[in-house]
Amino acid sequence: MNIAANPVVEADQTVYLKDYQKPTFEVLSIDLDISVFDDHTQVKSKLLMKRQAVGDLVLLGRDLELKSIHLNDQALSQADYQLDAEKLVISNAPDAVTLEITVVIHPETNTMLEGLYKAGDLYVTQNEPEGFRKITYYPDRPDVLSVFTTRVEADKKYPVLLANGNLLETGEAENGRHYAIWQDPTKKPSYLFACVIGDLAVLKDHYVTSEGRNVALEIYAIEKDIPKCHIAMQALKHSMQWDEEHYGRPYDLDNYMIVAVSQFNMGAMENKGLNIFNTSCVLADEEYTTDAAIMRVQSVIAHEYFHNWTGNRITCRDWFQLCLKEGLTVFRDQSFSEDLQSAAVQRIDDVAVLKAHQFPEDAGPLSHPPRPDHFVEINNFYTATVYEKGAEINRMMSTLLGKEKFRKGTDEYFRRHDGQAVTVEDWVAALTAGSGVDLSAFLKWYNQPGTPKLEAQGEYDQATQTYRLTFKQSLKAHAKYPNLQAVPIPVALALFNAKTGEQYTLHSESLFENAVKDGVYLFDQAEASIEFTGVSEKPVVSLLRNFSAPVNLQFNYSDEELAFLLKYETNGFNQWQATQTLLERILLEGHDAKVYLDAIQQTLPFVISKDPLLASRLFDVPTEGYLGSRIDENYQPEIVHEARETLLESLARGLGDFCKETYLALDPVAQKDFSQAMGVRALKNIMLSMMARQGDPEAFDLATAQYNETGNMSERLGALRVLVWNDAPQAKEVLQDFYNRFKDEPLSLDQWFMLQAAHPNAGPETIQYLTNHVDYDLGTPNRIRSVSGGLNANPVNAWGFGIQHFIDLAKYLDEKNPIVGSRLLQVLTRWYTLAEPKRSAVKAQLEGLKSEVKSKNVVETLNSMLNV
Repeated sequence: MNIAANPVVEADQTVYLKDYQKPTFEVLSIDLDISVFDDHTQVKSKLLMKRQAVGDLVLLGRDLELKSIHLNDQALSQADYQLDAEKLVISNAPDAVTLEITVVIHPETNTMLEGLYKAGDLYVTQNEPEGFRKITYYPDRPDVLSVFTTRVEADKKYPVLLANGNLLETGEAENGRHYAIWQDPTKKPSYLFACVIGDLAVLKDHYVTSEGRNVALEIYAIEKDIPKCHIAMQALKHSMQWDEEHYGRPYDLDNYMIVAVSQFNMGAMENKGLNIFNTSCVLADEEYTTDAAIMRVQSVIAHEYFHNWTGNRITCRDWFQLCLKEGLTVFRDQSFSEDLQSAAVQRIDDVAVLKAHQFPEDAGPLSHPPRPDHFVEINNFYTATVYEKGAEINRMMSTLLGKEKFRKGTDEYFRRHDGQAVTVEDWVAALTAGSGVDLSAFLKWYNQPGTPKLEAQGEYDQATQTYRLTFKQSLKAHAKYPNLQAVPIPVALALFNAKTGEQYTLHSESLFENAVKDGVYLFDQAEASIEFTGVSEKPVVSLLRNFSAPVNLQFNYSDEELAFLLKYETNGFNQWQATQTLLERILLEGHDAKVYLDAIQQTLPFVISKDPLLASRLFDVPTEGYLGSRIDENYQPEIVHEARETLLESLARGLGDFCKETYLALDPVAQKDFSQAMGVRALKNIMLSMMARQGDPEAFDLATAQYNETGNMSERLGALRVLVWNDAPQAKEVLQDFYNRFKDEPLSLDQWFMLQAAHPNAGPETIQYLTNHVDYDLGTPNRIRSVSGGLNANPVNAWGFGIQHFIDLAKYLDEKNPIVGSRLLQVLTRWYTLAEPKRSAVKAQLEGLKSEVKSKNVVETLNSMLNV
């Protein structure tokens, strides 16, 4: 039997949460036999299935060449089933089924990097969310959990044969081939299946769990990259210990494997016991990767490891519940990262990502709830809303409960649902039962879109020495979600004496139900007020400390009060937040910059001595992209650019000799730990950039010396950026030197591409030079993103000649890699805020793209973007 893979192409159908039905059959076990050849791969599967509901037996499959199918040892003919582009249906199947299927697939031509594909000389899988159906016919949905036994066979030129679970057997096969058999004892959904076939080296270590299990740890990479895996290995061991200490979750298999892959759409994937990582998220070494990249490696290592319990052992019932596993695991990895560096800076970095990506998403045409209620292509919902806002919901519940009660809630969740596929409601119910605190109101956060606006007003009465705060919340109307409701908002707050800077002890009384407890007020109505007593002087209030809720706060601070918080607030995050609010006013509303400049000069020396990394963040001037996202109409990138440049020039001039004195005094080598050294390096780069803005004649010489003398990528790249972005006489020479040093190091070379693409004065000729470069590769997402991300860093360029760049990429990737194509197109999401005539011109370009794309990924994104 040799049947064409996709004889019928069905129209795309919207999938709705309300239509969920449990699968007709469960899969008790699956035996897979994957045989890789140069020009094809044969996949044999044997499924033991049992009926659990009335209906047809439905197997999902895509791009498969069906060779044979047997049901209970009987060969089926084409008349015994229905086959189309997406599924194989057997009607009238018995209640107990043994199904044996043979298909042929072509990983060697699979450019979508989904299912089983070939990346260079490596065969690798990516099955979340719906890639397994490109390997074999299967009920490919997360609520079908089964025990997988996998035989992998290939030519001996591929010595590494990996799959999930424990290695049962290896052996010789015919014609110079060999095989390995793996079995995963833990039931899992198909999206967690993985296999890797190739020629890789391995870094080995081990970890003894709190239960005494000696776990073999292995990180696979090409030979020359093994030295760059040590940081990841230490992060893995730290993650395993951290999860035991904070959540009581020891690891459950005898081995844990990570594979580094250069061609990978995602950051990493948590396949049970066999994680597959983009090289950018596993390779780390200070000579080749920046401090930020090293932090990201440690965070992503932790994230994928933590998925072992929050995602694997307990998984999602359906893909609408994606925020259940991702939001919780992002919250967990953020908490882990707070132990690695300044906790205030970690929170700053997390919120900066939230505000730069999720807030604009929530305010635009791609807005959706953390748990969407419908989709056409689920890959389009791996979004900032699902991940980052999902994490914030968990953080709010954790803040409200406190550590002890939150731990009791998570313990109850693991006790109830280990080995199950569950929903957001199950998670909230378990937290409620374990903690004894009703959290059901937080389901509103999961089920409606938009960023709440939190309006607050303060009123001080000197005679009674009371201070009243009044809160009001609202949400922007949404056509698809007409019944938006007030949500519970934990407001962490503090009051400071405006004369002394000292913090008041809070004595409060709510005019409704909730009082302040442990510095947190739960505002869960449309309007409410709370009154503080014993306030001897008019206070300065600090709201949303540590960003206790993902809302847009509106409070009538004076510029002087914001400067006060910059100087006196004891919460590092709110120091930064006050600075950001003040800077937004200066840049978007034309406020005088003097208040900010005076406050930052007074504050910096103390903060530098206490927390150099936090000090570096106080220099964060909102990016032009973020500022643009705050403008809802008549957006003109050139005006924002000019305002920001003017402020930076004023800041550089205002700091004067402080820049050079600080630069020369900073010594990262003398720091005791990585976090301190990271902060010192960040400050050095900022001071060097400020010196260049001042026109200091020594700036370029100091930058050249820093570039040549350091062995650290953050310092080298910081110096290179100063030279290249300021068109220094040394720029061409050091740029060529960087290329010569790192041309065989793809991740370092990505930085070379990005730095040039992000040059503020880069023109179309720069982007053309980079995309025509011999090392530019449209088959490698990291390289695409290096140029596109650099271009997008400058909205003047992105909304100028860059528009055609992103449209051309979407058009090309629509067929080759629609997942990446869809995500790159989203760069243009806020086209409708542009001033005319640019707005109409961009809309016409997007409308013109509609007839040239066909993938579900790109089409759904494009239609949503235009539906404004």
